[in-house]
Amino acid sequence: MDVRNDAGEAPAAVTQDAPPAVSRRLRLITVIATFGGLLFGYDTGVINGALPYMTDDLGLTAVTEGMVTSSLLLGAALGAVVGGRLSDARGRRRTILVLAVLFFVGALGCTLAPTTAVMVVARFVLGLAVGGASVTVPVYLAEVSPAERRGALVTRNELMIVSGQLLAFTSNAVIARVGGESGGVWRWMLVIATVPAVVLWFGMLVMPESPRWLASRTRFGEALEVLRQVRSRQRAEAELAEVSALAVKEEQERLGGWQDMKATPWIRRLMFIGFGIAIVQQITGVNTIMYYGTQILTDAGFAADSALTANIANGVISVLATFVGIWLLGRVDRRPMLMAGQIGTTVALLLIGVFSLVLPSGDGRAYAVLAMTVTFLAFQQGAISPVTWLMLSEIFPMRMRGFGMGVAAVVLWLTNFVIGLVFPSLVSGIGISNTFFLFVVAGLFSLTFVKLYVPETKGRSLESLEAELRARFS
Repeated sequence: MDVRNDAGEAPAAVTQDAPPAVSRRLRLITVIATFGGLLFGYDTGVINGALPYMTDDLGLTAVTEGMVTSSLLLGAALGAVVGGRLSDARGRRRTILVLAVLFFVGALGCTLAPTTAVMVVARFVLGLAVGGASVTVPVYLAEVSPAERRGALVTRNELMIVSGQLLAFTSNAVIARVGGESGGVWRWMLVIATVPAVVLWFGMLVMPESPRWLASRTRFGEALEVLRQVRSRQRAEAELAEVSALAVKEEQERLGGWQDMKATPWIRRLMFIGFGIAIVQQITGVNTIMYYGTQILTDAGFAADSALTANIANGVISVLATFVGIWLLGRVDRRPMLMAGQIGTTVALLLIGVFSLVLPSGDGRAYAVLAMTVTFLAFQQGAISPVTWLMLSEIFPMRMRGFGMGVAAVVLWLTNFVIGLVFPSLVSGIGISNTFFLFVVAGLFSLTFVKLYVPETKGRSLESLEAELRARFS
């Protein structure tokens, strides 16, 4: 990979000239911060297995079932923009500490909820944390990472998200088998999420602030101190010079909010692209499988307990595919990787619809649908999702990176909310085959958008990428 600074010089890789302690520090920062991704994954995935048991205990209807599922997504939409704004104003590290508290309070509220109304409110609070983490953690990692390792390190958050979902699917199956049909078994599924929230809070207490955020507040001495923790001394000083020059320029332009988005043509264009990338990730229908996968497999022919167990395959393939995605990001450009993922998911959804329509009910159809959900997730989690969160953390200018990604994430979570809310009603009204055919049509539109509008971001420092996009879209 050829990574060059504005002077045309390639910075030395951390692995080449940094002492081992520097690389260990960078790995530790990545592990601790991505507990936010683990919570994101667990709290969005746990509803998959908990919902059938919760339906009986709380007396949920098709409408209230959709409300319980999608209230988290509505909270995430608000949490994304508030979290992004807060991380720009108060810092990435402080924001993640606040999010850890919200994760704990929301998970505990869901666990103890006596009624549907309380459950919806608690899931909304949990959504605030999920949305905030979806923005702040990738931005924090992108700003701490050296350019040549940014793709791999930011995508570790996606790995933790799918690991959280796998943990949710696995613990759901184990708890269901141990607890059987006993009342309140779903509460044990939900309470597990309090543990990583505590780890995240205590861990972030001893993590550094983002050096680029510190530089954006003209705290250059502190920024250099942090860079020296994760770079060699020579590279830290060179990188600070580049970051500082851009920070001064953005301070003069007063970049940072809604007014800039409306008044500055190149930022407007980036917001349009960010919105498009966010929508592309969601209208594949990925979260219908993450939230309703157990029910999809039950409808395909599995027994309830077998569907819970079979759904673990979805979690396993998501984790394995993300490992492949991390490997690919170091070798393949972002844009073609996103397009390949779109083609794969669209074909898999088409076959799910066809199999559900033409195969008779029974084991044949059940395993055919399971095979296609696994194939779908291989392309989604191995290509689309890692590239989405990575590109959204890269394309916005430094002083409004959290805000810009936050607004794009609002679009992502609102799209997710609408799909999560209407999916049960669509399946009930037009059948599962026709529902997935709608996602196929959406996939074709997504592929066209990526081909026409999405820029390539691989192989640049955040500062040189910003200069390139400014020149291209001004």
